[in-house]
Amino acid sequence: MKKEVLVETSARHVHVSQADLEVLFGKGYELTHKKDLSQPGQFACEERVQVIGSKGSFPAVSILGPVRPDTQVELSASDARSIGVAAPCRESGDIAGSGACKLVGPAGEVELDAGVIVAKRHIHATPADAEKYGVEDKQIVSVKIESDGRTLTFGDVVVRVSPSYALAMHIDTDESNAAFAAPGMMGEIIAD
Repeated sequence: MKKEVLVETSARHVHVSQADLEVLFGKGYELTHKKDLSQPGQFACEERVQVIGSKGSFPAVSILGPVRPDTQVELSASDARSIGVAAPCRESGDIAGSGACKLVGPAGEVELDAGVIVAKRHIHATPADAEKYGVEDKQIVSVKIESDGRTLTFGDVVVRVSPSYALAMHIDTDESNAAFAAPGMMGEIIAD
């Protein structure tokens, strides 16, 4: 059986805490739902913020909802270098000692001493998906993506298992461009 997974490109984005959201957009502010994302309960928001590093900035980076316990900025390695942020490759949520930046919204600014990461490539899977494919939570696998002239096998892909997920692999824009990935592209999971 071929272990296929949908490959999705995750562009630069920001997750915010409620406290930081209120500094950036005003007291009592709530995120405005723009469109649902592939992971259940996750959505793109109308709100955007400026992300500023030591060498430059991105003027309008999308916020993804819902709010989280901690603010986190996810950039590609190219993005981080271009604005002068030292962002380590980490799993989402692992932000201690990560990159620093400033976020600017219409109502205020937030200085992040940590919180900027290059997201480790990963697969979201339900327990049923994991059982079907013979993988488990936190397992490291490889995924082969076949494309015209740029077929690529990604190693160091962490499997994340939760009943609240939908089966999909997430890579950033650098990785997507390297593989000539296109919407709807499938990858094949190869257990390491």
